[in-house]
Amino acid sequence: MTQNKIDSLNRDKLKDTEYDTDGNSNSTVAASETSPDDVPADFDKAIVASGFGRFNLILLLMSVPATCANMFESTTMSYILPVAECDLHLTLTDKGVLNGCAYAGMIISAIPWGYLADTKGRRKVLVWGYLATTICVFGSALSQNFIMLVTFKFFGGLCVNGPAAVLFTYLTEMHGPKYRSHVLMVVGMVTSTSCLLLPLLAWGILPRHWDYVLFGGLNVHSWQFFLLVCAVPSLITGLLLAVMPESPRFLMGQGRNEEALEVLKRIYHVNTGKPKESYPIKALVLEVPNRKSQPSEAIYTIAEKPTATAAAESAPCSFLDSLRAGMQQMKPMFHKPLLQLSLHCYTMQFCIFLGMNTIRLWLPQLFASMAEYTADQQVTNDAATMCTILEYSVNKTAETLANHESACAEPKPLSMDMYINNIIVSVCGLLGYFLAGAVIKVAGAKRLLTYGLFMSGTLGLALFWSSSSMMTLVISSAFVTVSGIAVSSLLGAVVALFPTQLRSLVVAIAMMFGRLGALSGNLLFPVFIQIGCLPPFVMVSSVMLLSALLSVFVPNPKKAAFT
Repeated sequence: MTQNKIDSLNRDKLKDTEYDTDGNSNSTVAASETSPDDVPADFDKAIVASGFGRFNLILLLMSVPATCANMFESTTMSYILPVAECDLHLTLTDKGVLNGCAYAGMIISAIPWGYLADTKGRRKVLVWGYLATTICVFGSALSQNFIMLVTFKFFGGLCVNGPAAVLFTYLTEMHGPKYRSHVLMVVGMVTSTSCLLLPLLAWGILPRHWDYVLFGGLNVHSWQFFLLVCAVPSLITGLLLAVMPESPRFLMGQGRNEEALEVLKRIYHVNTGKPKESYPIKALVLEVPNRKSQPSEAIYTIAEKPTATAAAESAPCSFLDSLRAGMQQMKPMFHKPLLQLSLHCYTMQFCIFLGMNTIRLWLPQLFASMAEYTADQQVTNDAATMCTILEYSVNKTAETLANHESACAEPKPLSMDMYINNIIVSVCGLLGYFLAGAVIKVAGAKRLLTYGLFMSGTLGLALFWSSSSMMTLVISSAFVTVSGIAVSSLLGAVVALFPTQLRSLVVAIAMMFGRLGALSGNLLFPVFIQIGCLPPFVMVSSVMLLSALLSVFVPNPKKAAFT
């Protein structure tokens, strides 16, 4: 149905349209190769002329701490729950709230961040967002009680949501058509690497019996040192991005072509080592003009930008004028075909995040309960079935709350198996991304998305029948790996299918729905656990299978033009 609506917009074929080497059409009818250098070039031609080299490698290296900061903010709580249970008097519901509170902040801030990124710039959102996140993480590291920790984690999620979503847009807009899909896959691998780094940090810090009293009343434990170290990536990223340029694609979308050209010259100089004056492009088109796409393309356009004269003569806008212009810019989002496509993607994002992050964030607690159960009951790992572990975890948490003083008189011994299992899950995720790079060339991104989601739904239900800790480890590793690849594939499709002026907003809203799914899953999981063993896994499996069915009707990203 979606494809039919696309075709109805694209009845007239364009003639003499050039195509990029990767098969995607140019975002405008580009000047021919024999045209003079002073002929205005579109963005794709301009970014390709800037080359691929040192600047792009710097960007990808910068994405490492940035992605770590994004992942740490939403994941650190899952590692401290078994350690901070006594210090914070945590119930099973409290653990779910701590796992999900960062997502609550992300949900509230999604649309404001998207609006700021599309109107004020990608770089400003990235710099100020990461620096504000650093402050919130420092606050959570000094928290003395459950309420204080929840508050700082909420504001941390609120601050990190903007740069986390804009990072995808910023990186893709700094690369030519040939490298955009590869950049998203690299970010996925970096995400898996950051997931590996977190249990390694937890392994090195959390087992330490560090208990200090600062300034006469500030209690600091090992889990607080762990949170303090996790603030470093966001601080490094904010400082690094302060010296990076604004996205030239954003500048062109705002009619600021002179600034965009200067950025492109700078990229060219860093990549090639040649003087900026030798950059072959001398002028840029004001903005991508409207055109009808070819029937085989999945492309959407919005209203044409004002002419250069009109842009130059326009007076400075007041805040209300800027807000009104921003609302006008978002208007196409509420009309066909963008409305239907966006709602389709948002629903998929909600379902995927609900299933994936529910399992991912509860794995450290489940592995800790497994290790504690085998040691407490003096049984082998083969006896640690999933239902047995869940029942044990519920009873143990209730016992700790009822007899807090005796249960918490001595520090709880932490089995190394908890950290090793989480490290294995993260390594599998990293290897999965490497394999996905080869599979995507054979099967295509859309097939990878659909088949991956169907597989995730099956694995989510298979956890219910897990009969040993080893089987749980294998199934959970496969589930987290496959669903993580599906998330990257869906975000790549969103970036390709929506116009530049709305791209950051759409990604931000998609992430908002994803965070809402993660929050819902983490709040419902402990409730379903107390009802029975089967309900939580039925919840996870059903939402993943639903998103798999929806993915069948998503337009093929290979046929999308970068507009």
